[in-house]
Amino acid sequence: MADIIKLDGARQLDFDRETVEQAYDRWAPVYDLVFGGVFSKGRKAAIAATNKIGGRVLEVGVGTGISLPLYAPHLRIFGTDISEAMLQKAKKRVDELGLKNIEGLAVMDAESLEFPDDSFDVVMAQYVVTAVPNPEKALDEFARVLRPGGELIILTRVSADAGMRRFIEQRLQPVVRPLGFRTAEFAWSRYAQWLAGARGMELAERRLIPPLGHFSLVRFRKADVAAAA
Repeated sequence: MADIIKLDGARQLDFDRETVEQAYDRWAPVYDLVFGGVFSKGRKAAIAATNKIGGRVLEVGVGTGISLPLYAPHLRIFGTDISEAMLQKAKKRVDELGLKNIEGLAVMDAESLEFPDDSFDVVMAQYVVTAVPNPEKALDEFARVLRPGGELIILTRVSADAGMRRFIEQRLQPVVRPLGFRTAEFAWSRYAQWLAGARGMELAERRLIPPLGHFSLVRFRKADVAAAA
Protein backbone atom coordinates (compact mmCIF):
# COMPACT_ATOMS: atom_id res chain seq x y z
CA MET A 1 0.00 0.00 0.00
CA ALA A 2 1.33 3.43 -0.86
CA ASP A 3 1.70 5.84 2.04
CA ILE A 4 1.56 9.61 1.93
CA ILE A 5 4.64 11.03 3.56
CA LYS A 6 4.71 14.58 4.92
CA LEU A 7 8.42 15.28 4.89
CA ASP A 8 9.86 16.69 8.09
CA GLY A 9 12.35 19.53 7.97
CA ALA A 10 11.17 20.79 4.58
CA ARG A 11 12.03 24.43 4.03
CA GLN A 12 9.25 26.95 4.44
CA LEU A 13 7.38 27.55 1.21
CA ASP A 14 7.61 31.07 -0.12
CA PHE A 15 4.53 33.01 -1.23
CA ASP A 16 4.61 31.85 -4.84
CA ARG A 17 4.98 28.21 -3.84
CA GLU A 18 2.17 28.53 -1.32
CA THR A 19 0.00 29.95 -4.08
CA VAL A 20 0.68 26.89 -6.23
CA GLU A 21 0.01 24.50 -3.36
CA GLN A 22 -3.26 26.22 -2.48
CA ALA A 23 -4.34 26.35 -6.12
CA TYR A 24 -3.89 22.62 -6.59
CA ASP A 25 -5.53 21.84 -3.26
CA ARG A 26 -8.56 23.67 -4.65
CA TRP A 27 -8.34 21.76 -7.94
CA ALA A 28 -8.18 18.37 -6.21
CA PRO A 29 -11.96 17.66 -5.98
CA VAL A 30 -12.59 18.37 -9.68
CA TYR A 31 -9.20 17.80 -11.32
CA ASP A 32 -10.03 14.46 -12.95
CA LEU A 33 -13.32 15.78 -14.31
CA VAL A 34 -11.84 19.00 -15.71
CA PHE A 35 -8.48 17.78 -17.00
CA GLY A 36 -8.80 14.01 -17.32
CA GLY A 37 -10.14 13.97 -20.87
CA VAL A 38 -8.45 17.15 -22.09
CA PHE A 39 -4.94 15.88 -21.42
CA SER A 40 -5.54 12.17 -21.98
CA LYS A 41 -3.70 11.90 -25.32
CA GLY A 42 -0.57 13.54 -23.94
CA ARG A 43 -0.72 11.46 -20.78
CA LYS A 44 -1.01 8.20 -22.72
CA ALA A 45 1.85 9.17 -25.06
CA ALA A 46 4.16 10.03 -22.16
CA ILE A 47 3.40 6.84 -20.28
CA ALA A 48 3.81 4.73 -23.41
CA ALA A 49 7.32 6.17 -23.75
CA THR A 50 7.99 5.44 -20.07
CA ASN A 51 6.76 1.87 -20.32
CA LYS A 52 9.22 1.19 -23.14
CA ILE A 53 12.11 2.22 -20.92
CA GLY A 54 11.00 0.42 -17.75
CA GLY A 55 12.75 0.31 -14.40
CA ARG A 56 12.13 2.71 -11.53
CA VAL A 57 10.04 5.78 -12.30
CA LEU A 58 9.56 9.07 -10.46
CA GLU A 59 6.42 10.96 -11.39
CA VAL A 60 6.72 14.53 -10.19
CA GLY A 61 3.35 16.24 -9.90
CA VAL A 62 1.49 12.94 -9.70
CA GLY A 63 -1.63 14.83 -8.62
CA THR A 64 -4.67 12.63 -8.10
CA GLY A 65 -2.81 9.63 -9.51
CA ILE A 66 -4.78 9.63 -12.75
CA SER A 67 -1.71 8.26 -14.59
CA LEU A 68 -0.86 5.49 -12.15
CA PRO A 69 -3.09 2.72 -13.59
CA LEU A 70 -1.56 3.26 -17.04
CA TYR A 71 1.98 2.26 -16.09
CA ALA A 72 3.10 -1.26 -16.93
CA PRO A 73 2.87 -3.46 -13.82
CA HIS A 74 6.57 -4.36 -13.89
CA LEU A 75 7.59 -0.72 -13.38
CA ARG A 76 8.21 0.63 -9.88
CA ILE A 77 6.57 4.03 -9.42
CA PHE A 78 7.12 6.75 -6.82
CA GLY A 79 4.85 9.80 -7.00
CA THR A 80 5.37 13.26 -5.52
CA ASP A 81 3.21 16.36 -5.43
CA ILE A 82 3.12 19.72 -3.66
CA SER A 83 -0.58 19.24 -2.80
CA GLU A 84 -1.50 16.89 0.01
CA ALA A 85 -5.16 17.06 -1.06
CA MET A 86 -4.18 15.73 -4.49
CA LEU A 87 -2.15 12.94 -2.92
CA GLN A 88 -5.06 11.88 -0.74
CA LYS A 89 -7.01 11.18 -3.93
CA ALA A 90 -3.98 9.40 -5.43
CA LYS A 91 -3.69 7.15 -2.38
CA LYS A 92 -7.39 6.30 -2.60
CA ARG A 93 -6.95 5.38 -6.28
CA VAL A 94 -3.97 3.15 -5.50
CA ASP A 95 -5.87 1.37 -2.75
CA GLU A 96 -9.10 0.94 -4.72
CA LEU A 97 -7.33 -0.40 -7.80
CA GLY A 98 -4.89 -2.54 -5.84
CA LEU A 99 -1.86 -1.11 -7.63
CA LYS A 100 1.08 -3.12 -6.32
CA ASN A 101 3.83 -1.33 -8.22
CA ILE A 102 3.50 2.02 -6.41
CA GLU A 103 6.46 2.38 -4.04
CA GLY A 104 5.17 5.49 -2.33
CA LEU A 105 3.53 8.91 -2.53
CA ALA A 106 5.11 11.94 -0.91
CA VAL A 107 4.46 15.62 -0.43
CA MET A 108 7.58 17.11 -1.97
CA ASP A 109 8.87 20.27 -3.60
CA ALA A 110 9.84 19.66 -7.24
CA GLU A 111 12.75 22.08 -6.78
CA SER A 112 14.19 20.15 -3.83
CA LEU A 113 13.65 16.42 -4.31
CA GLU A 114 14.45 14.23 -1.31
CA PHE A 115 16.21 11.50 -3.29
CA PRO A 116 19.89 10.65 -3.83
CA ASP A 117 21.56 11.28 -7.16
CA ASP A 118 20.96 8.70 -9.91
CA SER A 119 17.87 7.15 -8.27
CA PHE A 120 15.48 6.66 -11.20
CA ASP A 121 15.47 5.26 -14.73
CA VAL A 122 12.73 7.69 -15.76
CA VAL A 123 11.62 11.01 -14.33
CA MET A 124 8.16 11.96 -15.53
CA ALA A 125 6.72 15.48 -15.11
CA GLN A 126 3.31 16.16 -16.65
CA TYR A 127 2.31 19.83 -16.84
CA VAL A 128 4.62 20.62 -13.92
CA VAL A 129 7.45 22.75 -15.28
CA THR A 130 5.26 25.77 -16.00
CA ALA A 131 3.70 25.63 -12.52
CA VAL A 132 6.79 25.77 -10.30
CA PRO A 133 8.34 29.08 -9.21
CA ASN A 134 11.84 28.24 -10.54
CA PRO A 135 11.51 25.93 -13.56
CA GLU A 136 15.21 25.63 -14.33
CA LYS A 137 15.92 24.58 -10.74
CA ALA A 138 13.23 21.92 -11.01
CA LEU A 139 14.69 20.64 -14.29
CA ASP A 140 18.13 20.49 -12.66
CA GLU A 141 16.65 18.39 -9.85
CA PHE A 142 14.97 16.04 -12.32
CA ALA A 143 18.30 15.55 -14.09
CA ARG A 144 20.15 15.04 -10.81
CA VAL A 145 18.00 12.12 -9.63
CA LEU A 146 18.03 10.50 -13.08
CA ARG A 147 20.39 7.59 -13.65
CA PRO A 148 22.90 7.72 -16.53
CA GLY A 149 21.19 6.35 -19.61
CA GLY A 150 17.77 7.27 -18.20
CA GLU A 151 15.22 9.71 -19.58
CA LEU A 152 13.48 12.82 -18.36
CA ILE A 153 10.04 12.91 -19.97
CA ILE A 154 8.00 16.07 -19.67
CA LEU A 155 4.62 17.15 -20.94
CA THR A 156 4.68 20.90 -21.05
CA ARG A 157 3.04 23.97 -22.45
CA VAL A 158 5.19 25.80 -24.99
CA SER A 159 4.21 29.44 -25.38
CA ALA A 160 4.60 31.58 -28.48
CA ASP A 161 7.67 33.72 -29.12
CA ALA A 162 5.75 36.43 -30.97
CA GLY A 163 2.50 37.37 -32.67
CA MET A 164 -1.13 37.51 -31.59
CA ARG A 165 -0.93 34.30 -29.58
CA ARG A 166 1.87 35.73 -27.45
CA PHE A 167 -0.12 38.95 -26.96
CA ILE A 168 -3.11 36.94 -25.71
CA GLU A 169 -0.93 34.77 -23.47
CA GLN A 170 0.60 37.84 -21.87
CA ARG A 171 -2.84 39.33 -21.24
CA LEU A 172 -4.06 36.12 -19.64
CA GLN A 173 -1.06 35.77 -17.34
CA PRO A 174 -2.45 37.78 -14.35
CA VAL A 175 -5.75 35.89 -14.58
CA VAL A 176 -4.42 32.32 -14.63
CA ARG A 177 -1.48 32.69 -12.23
CA PRO A 178 -3.68 32.35 -9.09
CA LEU A 179 -5.03 29.12 -10.63
CA GLY A 180 -1.52 27.65 -10.66
CA PHE A 181 -0.85 28.22 -14.39
CA ARG A 182 1.43 30.37 -16.53
CA THR A 183 0.75 31.28 -20.12
CA ALA A 184 3.53 33.46 -21.52
CA GLU A 185 6.86 32.50 -19.93
CA PHE A 186 7.77 29.25 -21.65
CA ALA A 187 8.75 29.60 -25.28
CA TRP A 188 10.91 26.72 -26.56
CA SER A 189 13.97 28.96 -26.39
CA ARG A 190 13.77 28.77 -22.59
CA TYR A 191 13.95 24.97 -22.61
CA ALA A 192 16.74 25.07 -25.19
CA GLN A 193 18.73 27.46 -23.02
CA TRP A 194 18.39 25.12 -20.02
CA LEU A 195 19.48 22.16 -22.13
CA ALA A 196 22.56 24.03 -23.35
CA GLY A 197 23.73 24.44 -19.76
CA ALA A 198 22.64 21.05 -18.46
CA ARG A 199 25.66 18.80 -18.19
CA GLY A 200 25.21 15.38 -19.74
CA MET A 201 21.66 15.95 -20.99
CA GLU A 202 20.58 15.72 -24.63
CA LEU A 203 17.31 16.12 -26.50
CA ALA A 204 15.93 12.74 -27.60
CA GLU A 205 12.51 13.80 -28.91
CA ARG A 206 10.13 16.73 -29.12
CA ARG A 207 6.63 16.44 -30.59
CA LEU A 208 3.40 18.38 -30.47
CA ILE A 209 0.59 17.02 -28.33
CA PRO A 210 -3.14 17.92 -28.32
CA PRO A 211 -5.02 20.03 -27.41
CA LEU A 212 -4.48 22.72 -30.05
CA GLY A 213 -0.78 22.00 -30.50
CA HIS A 214 0.13 24.29 -27.59
CA PHE A 215 1.72 21.43 -25.66
CA SER A 216 4.75 19.24 -26.33
CA LEU A 217 6.04 15.86 -25.25
CA VAL A 218 9.77 16.27 -24.69
CA ARG A 219 12.26 13.52 -23.90
CA PHE A 220 15.72 14.36 -22.57
CA ARG A 221 18.28 11.59 -22.18
CA LYS A 222 21.07 11.57 -19.60
CA ALA A 223 24.39 10.50 -21.02
CA ASP A 224 25.65 7.10 -19.94
CA VAL A 225 29.26 7.92 -19.18
CA ALA A 226 30.33 4.29 -18.80
CA ALA A 227 28.83 3.33 -22.16
CA ALA A 228 30.44 6.30 -23.85
CA ALA A 229 33.85 5.29 -22.46
